This record gives sequence, structure tokens and C-alpha cells, in this order.
Amino acid sequence: MNLPARLLAADAPAQPPVPSYLKGYEKAYLADPRAAARQWFRDAKFGLFIHYGLYSLEGRHEWLQYREKIPVADYARLKERFTAAKFDADAIADLAVAAGMSYVNITTRHHDSFCLFGSAQTDFHARNSPARRDLIRELADACRKKGLGLCLYYSHGRDWRHPHAPNNDRWGGSARPEYDPPEPSYATGKNHDLNRYLDFMTAQMTELLTGYGPIAAIWLDGIATPLSDKTATPCPKPPRQPDNAPEFRCRELYEHIHRLQPQVLISYKQGLLGSEDFFAPEHKAVAVTGDKPMEICSTLQEGSWGYHHDKRNLTTEEAWAKLVAARAANANLLLNTGPLPDGSIPPQHARVLREIGERIRKQGFSTASRPPLPK
Repeated sequence: MNLPARLLAADAPAQPPVPSYLKGYEKAYLADPRAAARQWFRDAKFGLFIHYGLYSLEGRHEWLQYREKIPVADYARLKERFTAAKFDADAIADLAVAAGMSYVNITTRHHDSFCLFGSAQTDFHARNSPARRDLIRELADACRKKGLGLCLYYSHGRDWRHPHAPNNDRWGGSARPEYDPPEPSYATGKNHDLNRYLDFMTAQMTELLTGYGPIAAIWLDGIATPLSDKTATPCPKPPRQPDNAPEFRCRELYEHIHRLQPQVLISYKQGLLGSEDFFAPEHKAVAVTGDKPMEICSTLQEGSWGYHHDKRNLTTEEAWAKLVAARAANANLLLNTGPLPDGSIPPQHARVLREIGERIRKQGFSTASRPPLPK
């Protein structure tokens, strides 16, 4: 049946509004949302990384559960102490703006599997804690008001709680804590079904990309686990097969992300499939071929991303040197803070970030050019 043109037009999905963080890129967005987002990312230069979760309550590193081999049930009791009483999304967004940053990246779900957002896929989340809050929603609203891009860290290959997440017997020693006796909640042998875990992750990605407005990037972590498959080769070297670590359905996940929000950029450290939008190495630049953007992530506290009560904090000069080095490599700097147990930003970190912002406003970003690409 041939329908009138006016009805066809009425049924067609409306062009989504240009996200607030892409102000100034409207024409490019209407032509190609993802290309516009890539250009925005190249121009962004500086972002705030936030590692916050149950591990913050103890102040002994974000790998607390793994390093101290805390049983799953014992670790889960930390949830009953999670109040996030001083987590202030508006203050965080204001701090990022004061620091001269263009975006914020927060750990929606770290390796311990605790979610800072409300999820129908698990009861292990902030809304089901004394906090009774969805911290990701609060930060999404604050970033949107301030014109900041919101990037979402998500632990992909590594999970220390889900029964069907990758186990050490198949995916290497860093996938799970080495419990002795073995952790009873983990599915093993014939009872283990990786697809159940992959379905769980896809469902959570759907929640994050349909319930929180426009997202600037999905930042995946845990790459060592899928790369433990000997058939996989990390990028930027050319992959040996069309899909690295095919059992993890990464290509399918990337396609799903772009169907939900076409402008979203995807990163997986130094690259897994080669189709990621930018590289995200830790602490220093990596040699890459081509002209793919790079973001160097580093932290304001030595030796820890999550809050650690016994680690040295960087000075303003040390943090500034990281920004200069990143700009010399033509890379963005994603500079991390680990909020205190109550969710507030450590005062010394806030001071350093504000002082960096003042310096940027006075003298601009370093304009050092990128070193010649390797032949």
C-alpha cells in the first residue's frame, strides 16, 4: 500500500538534537555524527577521569578485591556502607570546567562489577545501597548543563563477581582473583557459559545508551582477558583475522553501540579490533600508524586510580608536565582523580586541577607538534 508522503514523514524518526558537548560542530554532526564527534575529540585536549566505587571506602587501591583475595560475598558487604554522601555531580562538572577540560569519564562499573547506575541486570548497584542514587544520571545531567562530553568507563573483559565472566582456567591469571579454596559462586567447567555474561554486558550497555542522554564515548577496559586468546593480536598491529577474540562478540557489541547512538566513540586501550575510534594507553603515548586520535590516561595519585590513603599525590607542576607531554604527542590527557569514600574530590586534587585551569587560561595548551610517524 502506498502511503501519503505526509504520513511517511510523520512516521520517520526525527533527527536527534545536537548534543550540548558538540556545540560548534552542528553542521558536521548533521552530516556525519561520528565524524563530528571524532573531530570534537581531537580538539578536546583535556578530560577528567573519575575512579569511584566500593573500593574507595577502604582506600587501598581499586584492585582491592583481587589483590587481597576478598571472597565475593565478603566484598559485597561493602555495598551496605556506600552512601556517596558528598558526591556532587554539579561540583564535579564545575571543577572540570575550571580545569579547562572538555569531558568527564567515570567508572560506571569497574572490575568488581559494582555499578554506579541503576541496573535491571543486577542488584549490585548504587541505587540498591544506602546511597539510593543513580550517580551516572546525576553526572549526565550536570555535564549536559555545562556542555561537557560524558564518557563511560565500563569493565568489559574482567569481572570478579558475575558467575559466568571469564575464569582463570581459560582466560589467564588476571581474569579473577586466585581464591583458595575456589570461589563457590563462580560457574566452572561445563556449567560456565560466557554468552550469559556477554548478554549481561550488552543489556547494561543498552541501559547506559538509552537512559542517560547523549554519550560522548564508551571506554572499555580489561583488554588483557580477550587478548589471552592466542588467536588475538592487539592493535595497532594489523589483526591476523577479521575479528580479534571472536568469542567475546566485540564487533557485535560495537555495532550495537553505534545503532543506539551513532555519534558515540569507542576505545579499548591500544585497540582490539582496529575499528576503535581512538587509542587510550596508560601514562605515555604509543607508536601508531595512521592518524587515529590518542588519549593518554594518567592519575593524580601515584600507583592508584581509586582513592588510596597511603599514596603520594602529584604536584601541580607534575600534573602540568603530563599535559605538556600529551600535547607534544598530539594526544589528549585524561587526568584521573579518585574521590574520597564519601564521594568528594580530594582537596589537593581539586586545587591542582584549578591551578592547571588558571595556567591554561593564561598561556594556553602546549602547541608542540606530534613527532614524525614511524615508517
